[in-house]
Amino acid sequence: MDLQQRIDADIRSAMLARDKDRLNALRAIKSAILLELTKAGAGDGLDDAAGSRILQKMHKQRQESAAIYREQGRPELAAEEEAQAAVIEAYLPQRMSDDELRAAIGAMISSSGAQGMKDMGRVMAMATKDLAGKADGAAVAAMVRGLLAGV
Repeated sequence: MDLQQRIDADIRSAMLARDKDRLNALRAIKSAILLELTKAGAGDGLDDAAGSRILQKMHKQRQESAAIYREQGRPELAAEEEAQAAVIEAYLPQRMSDDELRAAIGAMISSSGAQGMKDMGRVMAMATKDLAGKADGAAVAAMVRGLLAGV
């Protein structure tokens, strides 16, 4: 079952369960998917990489909004954003642990022959391609920077 079908089925079950928060988050996901599909040059369906990219963007937006609401003393709005982020997170691929990330980036550094910080761009290009959806971009960049500094 692809992402679109899974979202549609979950929308129906959330409607039957009268789960308003989950339903709002699922409708937002469906809306973002439909917007992506109607863009010029979009194919017939949504591939896994595009779906993952959409979900990651939505999750990050919800987390940032919740942080802003907390800073402004609006805990009720922050709780709503965090609830939606939790629903979106359920559809994201499993994140890599720090040890797995360190091992994967270490392998990329050795396979690319990187010698130091001057090769960070080359390693980051490989990492963003191979680790898309599996790790946060900022965490990948920090890990690459740390490992290259020790090379």
